[in-house]
Amino acid sequence: MSSLIRLDRDLRVDLVRGFALWAIFVNHTPGNWLGLVTPRNYTLSDATEAFVLLAGYAAGLAYGIVMDRQGWFFAASRVMGRVFTLYVAHIFLLVVFTAQVGLSAARLDAAFYLDELHLDPFASDPYRALLEALLLRYQPSFLNILPLYIVVLALFALAMPLMRRPWLMLLLSAALWAAARWFGLTLPSWRGDDWFFNPLAWQLLFFIGCALGYRPPGGTPLSVPWRRWAGLACVPLLIAGAAMTVLIFFQWDFAEAHLPAFAPFLAAIDKTSLHPLRLATMLALTYLIAHLIPREAAWLRSRPALVLVLLGQQALPVFCAGIALSFLARVALETSEGAWMQAAVNIGGVAALVALALLTAWYGAEKRVPRRQPAAAMPAPGGG
Repeated sequence: MSSLIRLDRDLRVDLVRGFALWAIFVNHTPGNWLGLVTPRNYTLSDATEAFVLLAGYAAGLAYGIVMDRQGWFFAASRVMGRVFTLYVAHIFLLVVFTAQVGLSAARLDAAFYLDELHLDPFASDPYRALLEALLLRYQPSFLNILPLYIVVLALFALAMPLMRRPWLMLLLSAALWAAARWFGLTLPSWRGDDWFFNPLAWQLLFFIGCALGYRPPGGTPLSVPWRRWAGLACVPLLIAGAAMTVLIFFQWDFAEAHLPAFAPFLAAIDKTSLHPLRLATMLALTYLIAHLIPREAAWLRSRPALVLVLLGQQALPVFCAGIALSFLARVALETSEGAWMQAAVNIGGVAALVALALLTAWYGAEKRVPRRQPAAAMPAPGGG
């Protein structure tokens, strides 16, 4: 496995992204006991925020180099090529997910699957549903992260030159986020529902990652130095966020009954348009992780850590497989929620994701290895 992992990268980024992918698989599996220990239970931000921020960081780092060496147009074309790859992956995942849910609903007499996962339009109006899905105007449950990533990456293709003026880029991005929240700006959808993740708001987190990832040639990259007071300020923010998370998801009746003045504030902490507290929580966690975990920490190269690093380095196929596997895991847990089934679902799911990551890493490594050129033919000996 170690030979298939790129160790020349910041392994902290890949490890956190791998952990986020594992958390997405677990959180999308109802009845999974491990869902009680994922970050969504004790922080106001969750795996999605980490995924978007690190996607921005990786984009700023990788495509910034291409832009500085070969110009904006070439770099933007590379970004749009990635957008096309993500779009194809989204449509493929949509087909697989819809097929497995629809088949399960028919075979198990569980029509509620379609309603619960917002796939009922495929039963009532399949052709229109397919068209709207192709236009990204219809997004069933669990299939809304890639459309967000597609739109934000397309915005990045246009805004790439602004990375050379990071504070201006962040100012414009923050203005768009504020306008999206204040005026309710969003992209159109088929049935009048807002996008579950509003790209016009979530782009701020992505561009913060871009600003941190970009390395200007001959210049100084944007950095946020360690300040003890700032690190200490993160602690009460995270503690307060943990308390609010518990009230929202586990003690809502208590909040409504005993905190009537505070409950409306809690109810307004939305995920769709990236509430300021969710944004602040993600930035606080990033600040602490970036400064308290050394980049060269030896444990980042331990076997357990490298498993997560491997998942993080093969994020797209692992994410798609995780969504599909999470529904299969749900069906399995609905037959039995005992410890043996819990172990089988979680161990089997992680094993499948790791196997897929190994396969894609091996295939990518094979493509990067230059083919040996055939030896030049020996000249025939000249005749007399």
